Amino acid sequence: MTAAASEALTAVLVRHGETPLTPHGAYSGSGVPGPSLTETGRAQAAGAARLVAGFGDVLYPDLAPPSAIIASPMVRTQETAAAVAGATGLSVRTDDRAAECNFGDWEGLTPAEIDVRWPGERQVWHTDGTIAAPGGGESTADVGVRTAELLADLRAEFAGQTVLVIAHAVSIRSMLGRALLAAPGGWWRLRLAPASTSVVQVHPDGFTQVLAAGLPCGA
Repeated sequence: MTAAASEALTAVLVRHGETPLTPHGAYSGSGVPGPSLTETGRAQAAGAARLVAGFGDVLYPDLAPPSAIIASPMVRTQETAAAVAGATGLSVRTDDRAAECNFGDWEGLTPAEIDVRWPGERQVWHTDGTIAAPGGGESTADVGVRTAELLADLRAEFAGQTVLVIAHAVSIRSMLGRALLAAPGGWWRLRLAPASTSVVQVHPDGFTQVLAAGLPCGA
């Protein structure tokens, strides 16, 4: 392990597996606790668990193996985290800051349904990144603020260690996007398939590197 890596947090960011809403592209946020994983989603979670269990050995042997699991409170992430815990022998700690974006009135709706009811607003929400979803929702920039706080706290607590963070498409994109110094309106360009894995390193001065983005689970 290099001197720089010995002081950095390595955060392995795992998106949850497929839910019934995933194949339809429906907006599934943090406004409700569900849905649960599908059978396919459970297989994907198992694949992701096998992948991250090899971190610090088969993958990135120069870095520390995982020492903690942090998960969003949503049902789908808790189920994915349970699979990861089973593969690694680690316990799961829940942190609300890893939760998915709150999509407000868009919760559970497909893109086509949103576009009929709020013509043009969804496109602006994506490409601007600072506009909140209607009905008490969040902007992607809002999500980036809380995930940045999460990573900073994890860096302080787990310096030199590897932490597995089980989260969601928007919350993971926000961590990757901020690391790349990209504007919030560009974060949606990062493709993160269900149960994919991304890796960032957060150094003591706040400098963050992206080691990987969207590695497939191999399920």
